[in-house]
Amino acid sequence: MNLWPPFWGAGIRLEHISRDYSYCRASLVLRWWNKNANGTQYGGSLFSMTDPLYSMMLMATLGPGYQVWDRASRITFLKPGRGRVYAEVYLNRDRLDEIRRSTAGGGKYFPEFRINIVNESGELVAEVERTLYVRKKAANKR
Repeated sequence: MNLWPPFWGAGIRLEHISRDYSYCRASLVLRWWNKNANGTQYGGSLFSMTDPLYSMMLMATLGPGYQVWDRASRITFLKPGRGRVYAEVYLNRDRLDEIRRSTAGGGKYFPEFRINIVNESGELVAEVERTLYVRKKAANKR
């Protein structure tokens, strides 16, 4: 993923992904090519940093019998991002069970997730809300 052009070009790095895909930590370093007009983190890069995280984790955890897409997202900027920023995402067993139960009959499910982006001091820089689309693939609806 660190060589994926949208991440590589923006300076986004996946620092850690747990073996079971229940945790992921991404970072973004402020560089001359990703600064905005105010000299702080470009909002599009902050938003991009969170884009594939939950989708990727759910696809890996649920397996090939499921469709997982982003459906909607929203970002709220709270403080200028100066220096390195981080996003940590967690996917626990209760949430996975909820998704499996909600899609067991073959219907669509739209789980919502919140991701906090923090600076090196742990201060909140932005909040991202993501809604995903999850459904069993047609051959796996039974």
